Amino acid sequence: MKMKTSTKIWSIIFIISTVFAILLAQEVFKGFIWGQTLTFDFSVWGWVGVVMNVISNVALGVLFFKFLKTQPFNRVLYFSTLPLTLTFFAVSYGLLTINNYDNAPVTYVRQVLNVSQNNINNYLWLGVAGLIYLLALFLTFHFTCKPLKKVEKAVYRLGNGYVANDIEIGGSRTFKEIEHSLNKINSNFKEKDNIIQKTNTEYEKFVPKQFLKFLGKNSILELELGNQVKKEVTTMYVDIHNSTNISTTLSLEENFNYINGYLNIVSPIIRKHGGFVDKYLGDGILAVFIKPQNALECSKAIYKIIESQNANTKMQPNLDVYISINTGEVVFGIVGEEERKSPTIISDTVNLVSKMEEFNKYFGSKIIFSKRTLNSLKIDYPLSYRYVGSLTLGDKEYLSLFESLECYSKKKREKLEDTKTMFEQAVRYFNLNKCHQAKDLFEKILKLVRDDKVAYMYFNKCEQSVCGDAPLRL
Repeated sequence: MKMKTSTKIWSIIFIISTVFAILLAQEVFKGFIWGQTLTFDFSVWGWVGVVMNVISNVALGVLFFKFLKTQPFNRVLYFSTLPLTLTFFAVSYGLLTINNYDNAPVTYVRQVLNVSQNNINNYLWLGVAGLIYLLALFLTFHFTCKPLKKVEKAVYRLGNGYVANDIEIGGSRTFKEIEHSLNKINSNFKEKDNIIQKTNTEYEKFVPKQFLKFLGKNSILELELGNQVKKEVTTMYVDIHNSTNISTTLSLEENFNYINGYLNIVSPIIRKHGGFVDKYLGDGILAVFIKPQNALECSKAIYKIIESQNANTKMQPNLDVYISINTGEVVFGIVGEEERKSPTIISDTVNLVSKMEEFNKYFGSKIIFSKRTLNSLKIDYPLSYRYVGSLTLGDKEYLSLFESLECYSKKKREKLEDTKTMFEQAVRYFNLNKCHQAKDLFEKILKLVRDDKVAYMYFNKCEQSVCGDAPLRL
């Protein structure tokens, strides 16, 4: 193993200081004066010798700790306790035989420790040395095994997921290798977690978070065939006006880009208003909202941004859409088979939205919503609207439809609001097959509001006397 530069420097310092300490040992020894008290009287070279001894011991300690870091854990325990054990045995031997020697240093020590042939103080001091030795062993094991605690914490945290920062263990070579391995595991966890997060983000583009939330799931991995839950929601269907004719004027690539451009405009607005796209149906979007007012606010915002887009771009053709909104119970669930699962919503509410869209296209209205949506709104919710007709759902079962006037300009909306009572009465006449009365009212309305498309379509129906069974069948 290649020796580090710092280790080389400390080795050189240790060798030089040790050589000088040995050469000046006699001068240092002369500086100790043993009497009733220990005094010092070092010569210049004696002080140099003391300094060299201190430096030598410091360098030895640094090299010893560096040596321990390069050793496996079992050797670290052995070598870290060896000096303590040797020191303890040396002190024990000295205390047991202290009365057998008679020289100045030993005599001084006996005086300090109050040890003599007539007492057993040397054994008491041996007990104190033993306690100090045990305490030193405890501290040595505590600091030597400290990295084990860090390993335990790191493994526990890894067991619960990746660790945000790099893992630091410290200690001997064994722990450095463990640290390196744990950081590799942590890095792999981070990489896999990033992949999972990216995958989940991509999955959410196919299965919205709200859909999972309705089913009580946290991840797409938890979805199982047959999972279902019933909820009352508001569904909104957005469809491009005259899309078939537009597609014939564009190439396949242009048509694809045109549809995507429209979807990129509408979809973010749906999310912004608390809804989510259940599915894309060619040039149509089926969206789901918890609150009906959110759907109505979203429909108004869609028309506003489309008008702005059409005004600020020279691209042709301009974009125009129909929007139908209905409220009711739907079933959120997973359909298909084990090899091909698909999340979807199933309900008559969704089917009615599609049928309402036919009404929208036929009469040229922009935003229509059902009576159940109207009844689900808060009483104080501000909304400008009018009754525009009914759909037959079955024998003697009707679906009343209303048009939101919020998407029109302020001037036109005021005109439509002024003629609202007359318009709704005309629609009721039409539904009762009273075409003459209905025609007269629609004619009056068109004189006041020339660009009222719905009134114009009703007027034409009355003019042609093509009133069907009441209510109107589409």
